[in-house]
Amino acid sequence: MLISHVLDAKGRAVATLLPGDSVRLAVQTFAERGIGAVVVQDLWQRMQGVFSERDLVRLLAREGAGALDRLLADVLTRAVITCRPTDRIESALAVMTANKVRHLPVLDAGKLAGIVSIGDLVKYRLDEKALEADVLLEIARLRGTPAGTGTDHAPHA
Repeated sequence: MLISHVLDAKGRAVATLLPGDSVRLAVQTFAERGIGAVVVQDLWQRMQGVFSERDLVRLLAREGAGALDRLLADVLTRAVITCRPTDRIESALAVMTANKVRHLPVLDAGKLAGIVSIGDLVKYRLDEKALEADVLLEIARLRGTPAGTGTDHAPHA
């Protein structure tokens, strides 16, 4: 399955903020939208970086509550790992695991086309596995195979 399938299911909306916005606004955005990261873009919609809950925790540990008044431009993660809609979900999960990131902005021809979280990808994979199991059970039912026996005939009495 592809990243585009996840975006089709969850939507392509991305919370974006400006570099001059405060960390406090990012925190409010996290809370209001139930998300864990925002993409920071300039006025020309060029990605400047990402600010995530993980960035927030590290910042608060270093600077305390005063960090909420810092500008995103000063504290965002600039080295952003991205993916494409045509990337496979398994590949994106491997990249996230290897780089210890939980969010991947999705770029299509250099433009922001969505964002996926590790939770989005795991949910999609679990849903996919549940569907596969349901299909196999239905095939077994239609063939008259008792679930779990692995045979094409009824068990002996």
